[in-house]
Amino acid sequence: MLELIMFYMGYEFVRYALIVGVLIALCSSLLGVTLVLKRFSFIGDGLSHVAFGGIAIASVLNLTNKMYLVLPITILCAVILLKNGQSAKIKGDAAIAMISVGALALGYLLMNIFSTSSNLSGDVCTTLFGSTAILTLTKDEVILCVVLSIIVVLCFIIFYNKIFAVTFDETFSKATGIKTDRYNLLIAVLIAVIIVLAMNLVGSLLISALVIFPALSVMRIFKSFKQVTIASAVLSVVCAFFGIMISIIASTPVGSTIVAVDVTAFIICSIIEKVKR
Repeated sequence: MLELIMFYMGYEFVRYALIVGVLIALCSSLLGVTLVLKRFSFIGDGLSHVAFGGIAIASVLNLTNKMYLVLPITILCAVILLKNGQSAKIKGDAAIAMISVGALALGYLLMNIFSTSSNLSGDVCTTLFGSTAILTLTKDEVILCVVLSIIVVLCFIIFYNKIFAVTFDETFSKATGIKTDRYNLLIAVLIAVIIVLAMNLVGSLLISALVIFPALSVMRIFKSFKQVTIASAVLSVVCAFFGIMISIIASTPVGSTIVAVDVTAFIICSIIEKVKR
């Protein structure tokens, strides 16, 4: 197995896929812990549907690099949901459901009306469940992913204490002078960036699994925020690495394989928790 992995590592497209996959998994796991503890897990699912709608619009406009349109749209929706979710007449969970379902339906409608492909069902399926695009990345796409991933990780490290405070007790944090709205906005923007990056890796319907499963898995074993964050990052990176390698060796869908490995890790962690008890 090790010799086979080293053989495939000799190919440039495999190295590019591993770099992007590992970075996306790392970023997803860092923010995933915060989303799970704040009970905001559904935001990732909602924004992933928004990203699908953005991709449909970019396809209709025949944009070469869809990220330049999808990223601003997803970030804008994240900001709107955060700003108006609690104060508006339509509360946060209902607003997310409306935007996510509306974006998904609008995206599919646009792809049908302005279809430029003879295989519409295939295009929709690959967008929803991931595609082999992760194995055909260009050097520029890899560099863009690396830059955005570094920004996400640095923001998390620099504002770690504030994110920790906002995650566990937002009311007390606001009373002590922390501008909670600002840091909630930061979290929403970072999640939007991660979701757009992860579209090519696991598809819009499986992104939530990449964000949630590592955090839920390590919470079965570790209890402190720092331990859970570090262990979640390590587990997510390992699952992404083996998921990509297995998909290449076995010729299985990349996104589904990574999620299957994450599910397996969750089951193992659950068994370990029961054994410890």
